[in-house]
Amino acid sequence: MPIRLVTRRAAMAACVAVALMSTMASAALAAGPVTGQIQVGGAVRSPLTLTVDDLRAFPADQIGTFTLKKEVEGREQSTTVRGVRLAAVLERAGVVGKDRHEWKSMAVIATASDGYKVVFSWPELTNTDVGAGVLVIFERDGRALDDGEGRIALVSGRDLRSGPRHVKWLSKIEIKPL
Repeated sequence: MPIRLVTRRAAMAACVAVALMSTMASAALAAGPVTGQIQVGGAVRSPLTLTVDDLRAFPADQIGTFTLKKEVEGREQSTTVRGVRLAAVLERAGVVGKDRHEWKSMAVIATASDGYKVVFSWPELTNTDVGAGVLVIFERDGRALDDGEGRIALVSGRDLRSGPRHVKWLSKIEIKPL
């Protein structure tokens, strides 16, 4: 009998261990592939690698803050984000073109570490109200972004629906001529 009891205890312990490992693995997958830096490249003079500290160090006039609103379960929720204008990030890298008109047909591709991508046109970012609201964010409601969003993300706060162009775990920004 005692041997059977030890065997049951061992089986229970093994089940608990498997359940804990499964929960931890699920939590890691839910957190996503967290990134702590972004690569900026493509048609630029100086490719960049930027961290959260680098983004915080941008001049104040290039950092934006705005409130995003969304409806959850019939109630409106709002959150305040802070980050650097995407256009300012690309301007720091130095956008280049073959001639003075090429900028009109350049695409900006923001890519997450899980492969999700969104696209903006360069004229949209530099010449529209929507572009002024596209931020590479590092803070939400006064706190650093958590693992569920990555340390660096991107939002387009002036889109009618901000969700489709919200890039969690932002890892790369490229500008390319079309």
